[in-house]
Amino acid sequence: MVADASALTRPVTGTAAGVPYLALPPADGRVPAPLVLGLHAFEPPRSESALAGAVPMAPLPAWRVFLGLPMFGARLPEGGVTEVNRLGERDYLVELFGPVVEQAAAELRRVTAELRAAFPVTDDPVGLVGVGAGASAALLALADDALPVRAAAVINPVVDPALVIAAREQRSGTPYTWTEQARQVRGWLDFTARADEIARNRVPLLVVTGRQDPVVPPQHGQALHDALGGARADHGDEHALRHIVVPDLAHAIGPEPGLEPGPLTPAGVLTDRALTEWFHLHLTSSAQVQATADA
Repeated sequence: MVADASALTRPVTGTAAGVPYLALPPADGRVPAPLVLGLHAFEPPRSESALAGAVPMAPLPAWRVFLGLPMFGARLPEGGVTEVNRLGERDYLVELFGPVVEQAAAELRRVTAELRAAFPVTDDPVGLVGVGAGASAALLALADDALPVRAAAVINPVVDPALVIAAREQRSGTPYTWTEQARQVRGWLDFTARADEIARNRVPLLVVTGRQDPVVPPQHGQALHDALGGARADHGDEHALRHIVVPDLAHAIGPEPGLEPGPLTPAGVLTDRALTEWFHLHLTSSAQVQATADA
């Protein structure tokens, strides 16, 4: 059942394939329009509404649908936040970070199918945005070819979960125990090492890192960019790949507790503008060209 006409002028909340979402209609109101999916972080923004406030991409003539991660918000496990914290303390990588990233990437295809039935969107491959752990899920979806993607952007991506583990060790003073299973999960989610798999579908990718990010400093975003550039060159396509560093951007891109939209900071404005321009160029423009060709 396609959403009624009022959905073209206001945000819409709902659930698709069991995943809560907040959908923002295309800026110009014209439909059908391309679809952009957004995945939030473990840190602010840690909800779909907070992510919509952080990177609304308001001028974009596309549906921007922000999704809730597994184990967050409406999908908290039995025991709530206490249970999530317990899983993280027992084994952050194997029992929390890894499973959330895996499930978030795996459910994108089903979510997209239900959103296509609910909203007037084009049949074009989607746009994909992620922040922090949500960016890891986006990169995993690209590496595993989980669904057709026209263009993607990742903000402060956790390109290697060892970076998050190191930050937690420094904060808590407690060393992490690297079991064989943990090493396997790290290898599976080390996206710089998996650059060739990410690059094979030649999806235009924007990597945004913050100069003030102590968890994933800009050099790790540059390393991902360089690895992808080398892989794309091997495939004969090193274009449509960009890394930018936002001077005042920290790892969290919104205020605590990160569940509701906060005021946009200058760094947030720059980030939002970069994403808007990227998807204008690589998603909506290409969709409009295709529509004209099909007319």
